[in-house]
Amino acid sequence: MTAIKRKHTALKITRNVILIFFAVCIVAAGGVTLRGYYMYTGALEQKPIMRAVGEIRSKDSFTELSQLPDTYLDAVIAAEDHRFYEHGGVDYIAIGRAVYNDIKAMSFVEGGSTITQQLAKNLYFTQEKELTRKVAEVFMAWALESRLSKEEILELYVNSIYFGSGCYSVGEASYTYFDKAPSEMTDYESTLLAGIPNAPSVYDLNENPDLARQRQRQVVGLMVKYSGMSRERAELLACGVN
Repeated sequence: MTAIKRKHTALKITRNVILIFFAVCIVAAGGVTLRGYYMYTGALEQKPIMRAVGEIRSKDSFTELSQLPDTYLDAVIAAEDHRFYEHGGVDYIAIGRAVYNDIKAMSFVEGGSTITQQLAKNLYFTQEKELTRKVAEVFMAWALESRLSKEEILELYVNSIYFGSGCYSVGEASYTYFDKAPSEMTDYESTLLAGIPNAPSVYDLNENPDLARQRQRQVVGLMVKYSGMSRERAELLACGVN
């Protein structure tokens, strides 16, 4: 066999291996998608969306969006999902970035979840980083976006996320950490609280106040980038000045 023929054969084998690999990936992805869809429909059968919403709204600590400082809401969106008002429940740009970083690290190092997806997880699923559950979460996010307004989703989100120290809502967190109603939070307290759900055990104000303050400085930096906050204002908040 000539060198050219050997090279051609080798390329053909490599091409076939690549095609087989992608075929396997497509089949596997289809299986995960189907399992995720069944998980999503099963969750809805057990608990329809409006019943799940009602459970959150019936909590004694439930806080309406109108009772929350604008700075807090801006901080949450900047820190967790700055394209919140632009996507339909799933941020494909964030997912693409997360997949790239996960593949590079060969591990789940970045999630790419939107506020809507996190709400879906809080209402219906576990916190495990498992592909089938992630697919079910996407289907549920689409369902939530079709039934609820963005304001309702944001309101339910801040009333169902974990803030450390046994607090599962912004109301509980505000009273626990600052001994005041959420409506009375200062801008500094608002940006401090907004950073905690990213890693509640790490940024728990009662356990790791220094780390929580480091996270707060990250949050105000994101507000400069995404919410139009001035650098001068951000520097003051980063120093704890209201």
